[in-house]
Amino acid sequence: MTPNQPQPKKPVEIEDWQAEPEAAGERIDKYLVETIEADVSRSQVQQWIKDGRVRVNDAAVKGSYKLAEGDRIEVSIPEPEELDVQPENLPLEIVYEDSDVVVINKPRGMVVHPAPGHSSGTVVNALLYHCRDLSGINGVLRPGIVHRIDKDTSGLLMAAKNDLAHASLAAQLKEHSVTRKYIAVVHGNIPHDQGTIDAPIGRDSGDRKLFTVTHRNSKHAVTHFAVLERLGNFTLIELKLETGRTHQIRVHMKYIGHPLVGDPAYGKPKDHEMRGQALHAAVLGFVHPRSGERLEFAAPLPGDMEQLLTRLRSR
Repeated sequence: MTPNQPQPKKPVEIEDWQAEPEAAGERIDKYLVETIEADVSRSQVQQWIKDGRVRVNDAAVKGSYKLAEGDRIEVSIPEPEELDVQPENLPLEIVYEDSDVVVINKPRGMVVHPAPGHSSGTVVNALLYHCRDLSGINGVLRPGIVHRIDKDTSGLLMAAKNDLAHASLAAQLKEHSVTRKYIAVVHGNIPHDQGTIDAPIGRDSGDRKLFTVTHRNSKHAVTHFAVLERLGNFTLIELKLETGRTHQIRVHMKYIGHPLVGDPAYGKPKDHEMRGQALHAAVLGFVHPRSGERLEFAAPLPGDMEQLLTRLRSR
């Protein structure tokens, strides 16, 4: 590459895995659209293939390439398109902050990071106003964001204020050493005091915006739960994530027949108990990227979940 040539954009994320037996004979472009957790189109994937961002067994392939069982697939997902993401003076509950990390208690209804057509009112907009020094690893749409929780899930979220911190926190997430405990209210009376849901999650073939338990084009997913209180036809539970797939808790609880109260996508139709899923990220623990100290934080249930529990206990 000569000095006058433009430098390629650094990928913000690299995904790699092996093709399952069920994927044998499937076109690589179709497979990736169904497998990648990010919401991407087939035309986007085909462009990545043309750009050499998709490799199978360490070699570039064409979109028509048909997979064989055990193929090693690697995808370098490029930076998102630049948006004019502006700092905004939004309410932000800071639980902890130093020169490396910030931990916030996100309210229900707040989106974590901007997306095309939705560039304001997010956690990122608020953090840019508050911090001014977030890490740049995830590009302009998700500066400092190491992990995320759904818009209608409340609770603890960590962000990195420099690239060193970002790399450390991301590595801890990948190693499953970050403590993430959630509190949820679900439909039905769970008969077991505790349990583990070990079921792979992939895109729902009927609706690409949703996920489901499936062995086709899926990823390993494990959720542990413990019953805290039984409330007639409802149950208050604590959940601990061993893996961190998109919508993991919501999908797993639906899978065992106990969907989250108020969940608009995976819950019961005409569920008027609560607006948005009754799910709260209550505990977050990690090793500080600079000091090596183990930190753990807890956030109390939000008012709407407390009100829900009050109503259920009075029935």
